[in-house]
Amino acid sequence: MVWASFGLQAIQSGLLQQSLGAYIAVLREEFGWGKAALAGAAVIQQVENALLGPIQGWLVDRFGSSVMVRGGILALGCGFMLFSQVESLTGFYAAFVLIALGSGFSGFFPLTIALMHWFEKKRSRALSTMNLGGACGGMLAPLVALSMISFGWRTTAFAAGIFIILVGFPLACVIRRRPEDIGDVVDGLRDPVSTVDGASADTHAIPAVRADFTAVQAIRTSAFWFISLGHGLSLLVVSAVNVHAITHLKEGLGYELDAAAFVMGLMTAGQFAGIVLAGVLGDRYDKRYLSAGCTFFHMAGMLLLTYATSYLMLIGFAAMHGIAWGLRGPLMQAMRADYFGRTAIGLIAGLSFMIVLVGQVAGPLFAGAMADANGNYQAAFTTLALLAGLGSVFFLLIRTPVQRA
Repeated sequence: MVWASFGLQAIQSGLLQQSLGAYIAVLREEFGWGKAALAGAAVIQQVENALLGPIQGWLVDRFGSSVMVRGGILALGCGFMLFSQVESLTGFYAAFVLIALGSGFSGFFPLTIALMHWFEKKRSRALSTMNLGGACGGMLAPLVALSMISFGWRTTAFAAGIFIILVGFPLACVIRRRPEDIGDVVDGLRDPVSTVDGASADTHAIPAVRADFTAVQAIRTSAFWFISLGHGLSLLVVSAVNVHAITHLKEGLGYELDAAAFVMGLMTAGQFAGIVLAGVLGDRYDKRYLSAGCTFFHMAGMLLLTYATSYLMLIGFAAMHGIAWGLRGPLMQAMRADYFGRTAIGLIAGLSFMIVLVGQVAGPLFAGAMADANGNYQAAFTTLALLAGLGSVFFLLIRTPVQRA
């Protein structure tokens, strides 16, 4: 389950999330479309995920992730093949509607909920291992950029669609709903344990949940809202960087596409290191403090990218932002399951993602619109960095929720 999820995340990260900026850069050169218009592709993806979030959560709680993931992989592959044929902005948006649908049903959300059902004591480790796939896949972004230079973006996109179906579908067939459905148990441990790897866990690392929360009970707690707001503000930076960083590096700082892609590769290497740290630290220490520190580093890294005057500053951005992204990502999902239990975690996470995805949608759209208006990204990136810093405060305010009738 974990390694299949790892592979599916690697496919989506390498061929979609981390390569979207390169596609946008070459499409802007070929068609002359505006930055905000091109950022609409990311917005479409995030809006669709936001609208489908509660529906996906209910479907996962009711039927499991396996069928959703298989159908999503087929839709994602077909979406890339359709994308390779576009000639207009309308066609571009139409292709990304299908890509977004496939990505949503085969990606992070259903895989995360599936693993939440399979792990408790080592939940952060399982989720961080899955997220390592995203980091490893991100390291393919320079290869995607080189393929665009050598063979063109259309050939690259069509080949990506074929690869997604041929490799992704067998991995999707590995996903199962719950361990109880096949006679297994959570964590594979039939006897309760009180420690993680033989060492006592921090008392705040995994809060005691007396009974699983319903979705209605969860949204009445401050923890639900503080997690959602902190998560959403941190994603203002993550989503804007994914969409606009390469364009900023090219047009604002004067680097070539291959050099810009190399910076993004360094960032994903940092993400890889952060995910490893999440597996080591997430089940031992208070996730609130770890998440607050990560969000602060998002802010600092974004400011380095914005005002970089040397390649060394860009390396600092890649390290700070990448490590913070990798470490924080698994903690967000594990924290929700720690506080609210497993029974309704799909719907609870789906409702929370509706709030979180406001940050994912607003980040690239706001940055693109302000860049079109001002001629550069400085004002937009600075604003997003400061808002991300505010997210640290929300994480520090989280308290273990009290279940009420």
